[in-house]
Amino acid sequence: MKPEDLTAWALDELSAEERKQIEAALETDPGAKAEAEATQSFCNLLTRELRDEEAALTSEQRHKLTNSNNPPSARPWIVRAAAPLGLAACIALAGLAAWRTPQQQSDDDLSLATSAIPPEPMKAPVPPATSSPPAPLPSIQTELAVAESAAQLDDFDNAQVHFEQVLAQDPVNSAARRGMERAEADREVYLAEAKDHTRAKMLSQVDQGWETPVPASPSPAASLSVRMQSSDAPYAPPEIPQSFGKPANIALQTTLVEHEDHLRTATFMAEEKPSSESYTPTPESPLHDVARDPLSTFSIDVDTASYANVRRFLNRNTLPPADAVRLEEMLNYFPYPLEGPAPDSPHPFAVETELSDCPWAPEHRLARIAIQARRLGTERPNSHLVFLLDTSGSMNEPDKLPLVQESLRLLVQQLGEKDRVSIVTYAGSSGLVLPPTNGVEKQALLRAIDDLKPGGSTHGSAGIELAYQQAVAGFIEGGVNRVILCTDGDFNVGISDPDQLHDLIATKAQSGVFLSVLGFGTGNLKDQTMETLADRGNGNYGYIDSLSEARKLLVEQMAGTLVTVAKDVKIQVEFNPAEVSHYRLLGYANRLLAKEDFNDDTKDAGEIGAGHAVTALYEIVPAGVQPAAPAVDALKYQPASKSVAPTQPDRDFSGELMTVKLRYKAPDGQTSQLIEQPVTDSGHTLAGSSQTQRFAVAVAGLALRLRGESHAPSFSWDAIDQLARQAQGEDAFGYRREFLQLLDKARVLSRADDTLR
Repeated sequence: MKPEDLTAWALDELSAEERKQIEAALETDPGAKAEAEATQSFCNLLTRELRDEEAALTSEQRHKLTNSNNPPSARPWIVRAAAPLGLAACIALAGLAAWRTPQQQSDDDLSLATSAIPPEPMKAPVPPATSSPPAPLPSIQTELAVAESAAQLDDFDNAQVHFEQVLAQDPVNSAARRGMERAEADREVYLAEAKDHTRAKMLSQVDQGWETPVPASPSPAASLSVRMQSSDAPYAPPEIPQSFGKPANIALQTTLVEHEDHLRTATFMAEEKPSSESYTPTPESPLHDVARDPLSTFSIDVDTASYANVRRFLNRNTLPPADAVRLEEMLNYFPYPLEGPAPDSPHPFAVETELSDCPWAPEHRLARIAIQARRLGTERPNSHLVFLLDTSGSMNEPDKLPLVQESLRLLVQQLGEKDRVSIVTYAGSSGLVLPPTNGVEKQALLRAIDDLKPGGSTHGSAGIELAYQQAVAGFIEGGVNRVILCTDGDFNVGISDPDQLHDLIATKAQSGVFLSVLGFGTGNLKDQTMETLADRGNGNYGYIDSLSEARKLLVEQMAGTLVTVAKDVKIQVEFNPAEVSHYRLLGYANRLLAKEDFNDDTKDAGEIGAGHAVTALYEIVPAGVQPAAPAVDALKYQPASKSVAPTQPDRDFSGELMTVKLRYKAPDGQTSQLIEQPVTDSGHTLAGSSQTQRFAVAVAGLALRLRGESHAPSFSWDAIDQLARQAQGEDAFGYRREFLQLLDKARVLSRADDTLR
């Protein structure tokens, strides 16, 4: 029998039926009965003692005690002697600790802490049971809304029930999987904070009661007056500690049309918490005049961190900062059904282009350029992986080091005889936790991961030095040599200046060792630092907000994350002025290169892993169409500039809109190779284009809206939603279904944000 049941029986807090069941059980268990009677006697004694002490207080002292830390509430909670009985229960449990097991004592504390935190008033209504035929199951969208609303209200049990109902209908629903993981992590944090806060508070109240001076003879009239006042006053629940977050500044009521009997309203609440997160500024892309600037050059980007980070904000019912939304990483998060290079192709990837009309400017065209890297078979090259793990004090959060450990456990399960793993940690200093160990020795690897503990400052540069020393010492010619850095990016000891860190990584990259950066955590995420480290370290950057995302990066896309098929990949597009007047590259704002950098093999650019796909979108203004632009006053001191007349080409290239050129190097090469592909426009509408084109445009639309770009309002939320739903296509891992759910959240939050301005 649970200790909390005995305590509830002793305090007479059970219903008649529950009390009857408990007493019947006690009759069959003499030991439990003796324990229950002892608990009851002790509680009765404490109740009498506390009542007598209360009678001995002056009116002023009693008023101070009953009102300290208990502000009046608008609604009654537990009335008539709830506070004395709760205190008696706490002391009774402490008194019994000597002859109960530690686990029982922990359960008692946890139960008491939980009961001290009042439930939020709003819960999703549950349909009454009837004898009529069962109603249709709620839709997945409705169930997710109920589950997420319950989780936001800290009703974790209810949230888990509804997440499980989603998975019963859709076993691969990634939003439900992530929601369950997030709710479980939040539950642990909530209960731990509640336990610490409640125990500290009740102990302080006990101390206050014993330390208050007691007068010799209180006035009976005053005593009666205070007792009557306190019996009529509503009982206020303990205040919620500040660490739980400030009250929400947004409460959105969104009516769900489907299955209103199951859910009338879902309330989304956004917390305001101080944040020291940092992001690289990414300005809006301008339109370029082809006559003056016919070349557009940029480095590819296979990072996906921005999408996972945006998801983290939206799942917490908060709009992300504009600079956290990198359109290219949103596009590249999704796998697309693209054809890779032919088996006999000398190149490690294939190029695909497609054009359609532009949804926010129908007179413009939208060009998609995609490259698909060669996919590996079941065989991977030999590898030496060095896990570089941040174990500093800043990683002591449930979504940091514990999630790092769970993520690495997933990766370890994929390793085999061809793999060797070293583990380096850094905090105030760095250390080699595990020397090179074969991938089949999983117990040794898992033991080293499980033994990690957070603490200390963040001496990141020392860890980087040691990790690369290990990687170089065990370098495998023709194999995979990679450092995998897991951190929140908060470097505060040693080399902490961003430029010096970048120079350090760039120097280490010359060793032939590649770098993967995996970001973790909330609040002090240094996205700017981690993105740049990955760029300079010939690597990729992913953000892990859940175990599901870890599974995506380290299991489902393991080859792409670890095995590089080409490095320093650059794209240059030359536009034909006879066909195009202006163009705009969407995204890639921090990947732009000078046109001279395209042929310069000393200039660093992005890497692409096995099976990875890269997508870029260009908005194109056809020749003869005047782009919309604000009017500019006539110049006073010089004549207005005239458009530069394009030079006539020696050959007739009419019909060619542009030429796409790519340069890349082999993973161990120093000289680049060139691919060229001319592009013509077949005149397709967006509705008549491929599913890949339409879904990519929908993803770009969400990014543009979240960034608040000037041309985004012309692409309505409804249009984005319709486009994405019609182009969902095959979705083996549920990524696109999750996108639709995030799109719904973003639309609601954006409309509420507009209302509050």
